[in-house]
Amino acid sequence: MKTIRAFFAAIIAVVVLLGPAQAQKNADQLVIGITQFPSTFHPNIDSMLAKTYILSLTRRPFTSYDKDWKLVCMLCVTLPTIENGLAVPEKTARGKQGIAVTYTIRADATWGDGKPVSTKDVMFTWKVGRHPKSGVGDMEFYRSLYKIDVKDAKTFTLHFDKLTFEYNAINGFELIPAHIDEINFTDPVAYKNRTVFDTNTTNEGLYFGPYLIADVESGAHVVLEPNPTWWGKKPAFKRIIVRVIPNTAALEANLLSGNIDMIAGELGLSIDQALAFEKRQRGKFNITYKPGLVYEHLDLNLDNPILKDIRVRRALILGIDRGAISKKLFADRQPVAHTSVNPLDWVYAGDIQKYPYDPIKAARLLNEAGWSVKKRGIRHNNKGEPLRLDLMTTAGNRSRELVEQVLQSQWKRLGIDIRIRNEPARVFFGQTVTERKFTGLIMYAWISAPESVPRTTLHSAHIPHQDNNFAGQNYTGFRNAEMDELLESIEVELNRPKRKQMWRRLQEIYATELPVIPLYFRANPYILPKWLRGLEPTGHQNPSTLWVEDWRVEGR
Repeated sequence: MKTIRAFFAAIIAVVVLLGPAQAQKNADQLVIGITQFPSTFHPNIDSMLAKTYILSLTRRPFTSYDKDWKLVCMLCVTLPTIENGLAVPEKTARGKQGIAVTYTIRADATWGDGKPVSTKDVMFTWKVGRHPKSGVGDMEFYRSLYKIDVKDAKTFTLHFDKLTFEYNAINGFELIPAHIDEINFTDPVAYKNRTVFDTNTTNEGLYFGPYLIADVESGAHVVLEPNPTWWGKKPAFKRIIVRVIPNTAALEANLLSGNIDMIAGELGLSIDQALAFEKRQRGKFNITYKPGLVYEHLDLNLDNPILKDIRVRRALILGIDRGAISKKLFADRQPVAHTSVNPLDWVYAGDIQKYPYDPIKAARLLNEAGWSVKKRGIRHNNKGEPLRLDLMTTAGNRSRELVEQVLQSQWKRLGIDIRIRNEPARVFFGQTVTERKFTGLIMYAWISAPESVPRTTLHSAHIPHQDNNFAGQNYTGFRNAEMDELLESIEVELNRPKRKQMWRRLQEIYATELPVIPLYFRANPYILPKWLRGLEPTGHQNPSTLWVEDWRVEGR
């Protein structure tokens, strides 16, 4: 799964980590099962939920949305606001309306090697983010952050060239330790391959959260142990092991055999599997279904001549019975999505264009687009070229593979030849998606924060390419001048009613132009042991692991 800032057949392999009895008795250890392994451990390069989930055990952002969707300080001392004077609107040198926002790092925040987390790290992180070829994803944040004033080792002021409605939310400003990684930034283009986060992932100096990464086996597991320099509540577990089991059927088998204690809701079983599991294993686990801002969809490569034609894109969505998919595969627990904006979000517009299942209209559109000749059931154009598209997702995810089969079958009835080519999540997200190596359609999910402006996924300036070292997340290659203007305007509109109207227009363009085919909004099932307490799902992009210090064994 991807983040906006959040996706995804393998041979079933059950890796023995602990025996079933031992897993129940060892209250000092927690073994978590997830389905993906990070493509990188660098917090600012690539956007992948598996990485966020693991790093949230080891780090804390300056700001975050909590389980109640309220913005709170984590690494900072006080959340800056205009009202408390720590955020001050100002004009830039060019006369633009900007804002100066002052943060203070916690005095007791230190890296795992004992070095204080300081403004040196702030400046280095900014330097990396500002470089056009560093590979950092959120380019717009660093472009807008045009100056930093350092007051002392812990206090600094960020100067932005625009005043946005989320001016004090710097959730994605993830610090990089200057004393560890600055030496590797002498060649910015090569930095993403030289960073210590990947060449020496167990270096204690990379982390400042409740846990340190003690061991990594690529593609298999990450072992975490308590950080002695952590400033907060002492975590309950002496060891946490995040076991990566890409095949979701194998994930369930490992849980039942006792090789893992829990399955993460963020990256675990699909709804259909969880519902079936709950029926078979009544009362043996605590199962929570958390609806939230997780958006399953199909990105289309709009550079593909076939998909450039809006008639083909509309035919594709009209040719899918998304309601039947939601009902038959997910027991109606995952509602059909019409745009990327969830009905749970206050900016949702319910009156924009929708696409009910209509294969007759879809066929008419394909004929109009020139795909009118049928040979052996497959449409061809007047040049004799077949209407053939690749469809890709993360290998081993049974739910996605089932959806793929439905899509392939329904589109075949229209005469569209769909070739399924799935890949392991690490390859899929690390290269195919981020470097736009797919030619047709890719299925994955975005997970976002409340009222998250999708600038990085829809703005034309955020299309990844070789010249920007594949930064940005507009993987479709969508270019629309009005959408660009809306994305820029929404950010700086402080009047909520006016902003909601802008959001409505954004959703209207999205539904009309269809750079993406919306599928459904997900609910994540958390499969937890009866003895685990304190884990609270958030329903947005900040995972439950950000509050791991609250997790505990019942009675301890």
